[in-house]
Amino acid sequence: MTLARLVAVCAVWGVFWGSWSALLPAVQAQVGATTADLGLALAGVPVGAIPAMALTGRLVRGRERLALALATALFALAAAGIGLVTTPLALGLALVGLGATSGALDIALNTATGRAERESGGRLFQPVHAAFPVAVIVAAPATGLARSLGYGPAQVLAVVAVLVLACAVLALGLPLGRGVQPVAESRPKGAWKHAALLGALAAGTLVIENSVEQWSVLLMEDYRAAPTLLASAAPAAYMAALTAGRLTAQAFPRLGLGPLYVLAGFGGGGGIVLAGLAPTALLSLAGFALTGLALGPLLPAMLSRAAVGDENGTLVTAVSTISYAGFVLSPLLVAGLSAAFSLPVALALLGVLAVPLLFGYLTDRSR
Repeated sequence: MTLARLVAVCAVWGVFWGSWSALLPAVQAQVGATTADLGLALAGVPVGAIPAMALTGRLVRGRERLALALATALFALAAAGIGLVTTPLALGLALVGLGATSGALDIALNTATGRAERESGGRLFQPVHAAFPVAVIVAAPATGLARSLGYGPAQVLAVVAVLVLACAVLALGLPLGRGVQPVAESRPKGAWKHAALLGALAAGTLVIENSVEQWSVLLMEDYRAAPTLLASAAPAAYMAALTAGRLTAQAFPRLGLGPLYVLAGFGGGGGIVLAGLAPTALLSLAGFALTGLALGPLLPAMLSRAAVGDENGTLVTAVSTISYAGFVLSPLLVAGLSAAFSLPVALALLGVLAVPLLFGYLTDRSR
């Protein structure tokens, strides 16, 4: 029951972001925004998310069940509100609110999952986080179909908001301990340093993930002469492989964090290099899939490691917040590298970010 409720919340979170990617052109037209206006408005998401993540981490201690339900409900309201905006300025402000509630939901979900792991003794992060990419894969084409039938952002986002609100109610029924848990007076030596390291390594993987989501279709169409249908399959192939990697890791309970570092370092780095430099569209598609398969299990495993003994959720919050920097940096990094070289070379160079994961394997062995 606990796992099902956590999976449902993560899934509707993914439903929104999958729908949002398909709604962007319609939202741009609705508010009359230029490309520059839209880019500026989209910057509101991280602007709202980062401080909200830090604040939520401080408030959630021992109240994970209530915090998750509240963050999910507020996220639903923020999502519905976007469908009502009519100017670029209003869109930017709405996206600040959306980023804040999404960031709060991120932290609340991770801390609730961490507490559920400690109380149940089970492994929950991999299946919970596997729900997000599956939902994105389903929601994006479903939203495209809705748009083709004449439904606009307001109608689509209203439906999504209802689904998210329903899962907020489900979150209220999580069988987690109630009340504030006692907070340990001290932490194991090096706990904060290790959490910072986990967050930094996770940020590198999220730079790669975000680059696939934003640039893979463009690479396939403009540099591999892929037809539209094949090009649009690139993000889906990555997400499907990401899910497969997480569920596979869940199926092997003795698989520790160390081997996942090695898999991500070689497979994730090699996969994005292959995707960027492959001479054909099919090989690039295979590269994106390999990248998702290798990187997928790593972040949930990092969060699970941080959650051990983290009674107040502070270390999980630190890993989540630091790793989010990857989403913020990714567009700027790829754009800069593309201007200096080309998009295929820029994506291939992201493989360098997987190299530190091998160092993570050495630090994990020393613990």
